[in-house]
Amino acid sequence: MRFKGVIDKMAHTKGVMACAVVDYESGMLLDGVSPSGMDLDILSVCNTEIVRSEVKAIERLYGEDETEEAIEDILISLHKEYYLLRPMQSSKGVFMFMVLDRKTANLALARRALEIADHQYEDA
Repeated sequence: MRFKGVIDKMAHTKGVMACAVVDYESGMLLDGVSPSGMDLDILSVCNTEIVRSEVKAIERLYGEDETEEAIEDILISLHKEYYLLRPMQSSKGVFMFMVLDRKTANLALARRALEIADHQYEDA
């Protein structure tokens, strides 16, 4: 698949329960894996709403000039999970997300894995 390298990088991060690449214009799942069995289609639709809302809020605050301020990532902390969402810098209108087990995941390493995956896709 088109995002295979991106998904592979994310999926090998410790504590990953699900990860995917999603088009946030349409909400369509482009690629993903869910070792825990979570429904990627539902996750994609729900996370799309969050990303759209945050992108719109930042555009209202700073204008549409993306050089001023751009979202690096969005973190949602639940009791048992982290949701980490990152609009791709290398592909406009697309974002990546990871659902992480809060007990086993290292949040800093997960953020770094998303950043590396984004840059690797850009270089490909």
